Amino acid sequence: MMTKLTFGAHPFLLGFEQLERLVERTAKTASEGYPPFNIEATSENTYRITLAVAGFRDEDLAITVEDRQLVVRGRQGDDGTERVFLHRGIAARAFQRSFVLADGVEVAGADLDHGLLHIDLRRQVPETVVQTIAINAGRIGRK
Repeated sequence: MMTKLTFGAHPFLLGFEQLERLVERTAKTASEGYPPFNIEATSENTYRITLAVAGFRDEDLAITVEDRQLVVRGRQGDDGTERVFLHRGIAARAFQRSFVLADGVEVAGADLDHGLLHIDLRRQVPETVVQTIAINAGRIGRK
């Protein structure tokens, strides 16, 4: 019988236990189909998420970061007019789309342009730190 070795329990990946939870959470939200979106790398450390949100105004949209998750919500408000539709092919529906952000990735800004919501992300590049650890030789077990 084989034992399943989980990603977070791999001996060379110390402190990455939460990564498996992030992957599972991302897999659950990946099955959502609306609204369609693109993700592009605009440079080595910047990204852009573009969501097709035709019919939504900026006041109909909310963008939040909750527990390293970028959450975009849309809810179209009632315009107050009574309309009689002979055919209704454009659904006025609410949505929620989530993206898991890696540590160090921050939202730089958002723009709504011609029915496309652009969310720009920036990854902070940490400085390389080299730490030297002193070795205490021969002191263990001596009194």
